[in-house]
Amino acid sequence: MTIGVEALTRRWRPDYPLDIGVVVGPLRRGAGDPAMQTGPDGALWLTGNAASGAGSLRLARQGGEVVAQAWGEGAEELLEGVPRLLGAEDEPEAFQAHHPLIEETRRRLPGLRLGATDRVWDSLVPAILEQKVTGYEARRSWRDLCRRHGEPAPGPVPLGMRVPPTPRAILSVKDWEWHKAGVDGQRRRTLLNAAAAAHALTSKEKLRLIPGIGVWTTAEVAQRAWGDPDEVSVGDFHIPSVVGWALVGHALDDDGMLEVLEPYRPQRQRAVRYIEASGFRKPRFAPRYAARDYRAI
Repeated sequence: MTIGVEALTRRWRPDYPLDIGVVVGPLRRGAGDPAMQTGPDGALWLTGNAASGAGSLRLARQGGEVVAQAWGEGAEELLEGVPRLLGAEDEPEAFQAHHPLIEETRRRLPGLRLGATDRVWDSLVPAILEQKVTGYEARRSWRDLCRRHGEPAPGPVPLGMRVPPTPRAILSVKDWEWHKAGVDGQRRRTLLNAAAAAHALTSKEKLRLIPGIGVWTTAEVAQRAWGDPDEVSVGDFHIPSVVGWALVGHALDDDGMLEVLEPYRPQRQRAVRYIEASGFRKPRFAPRYAARDYRAI
């Protein structure tokens, strides 16, 4: 792939072990995510809405350096945020593992850190789409909204990449377009409420003032936008059960999960990330939850 001369470039050398794919992995919404892809040469591509506008970011390793290249109006901001995106401000050193699975994963994946995008809106839209539906449904809606209402990604990006839709774009979506994207009325109203107040969503407390945004959605945003090491996704359909089976050998509810994770405070989310990255899979005892198709309703 030829990288266009219009790219802005930054070279940055981390002073810690770094696995780019593991650090930014939580930002990806499925293999077909229009806002995050891996190029044919192995470089990682992301798109985003910076304060100065839309941009595309390419991340690649070259020796001990990260070579970051960016395009679009938001290019400078995306490059400025690369160290924080890749966990430079994370502080995992004080973390203590209290379980062999977590300790082994920490040893095996020294490059796992908690990064921060500082782009609340870009994390909020997919989080709202994931409320009370299957991952398949949410990813399908995310792809549709990005492709129909997000800008084409600037630069020589992999085919089909788009920038997430802006608050203005979300406010302009017609009723029939929400239906076509498979977004039900509750999530639609939450997205519209959030878009109308997008400029003010600068903290967890302000996020929770938006009707339809609760502790789960706030945690999902805090983990990605601010790299919060302690904010656990309470109310998740899968995480309490996975944490339970991984750490105590049986399923847990939210209260049980929080009790088991209490020794890890104030880094409970880091413990969850280690469990997720370990490759552990809980036993399956029932068929998968069937996805609904709101487009057919």
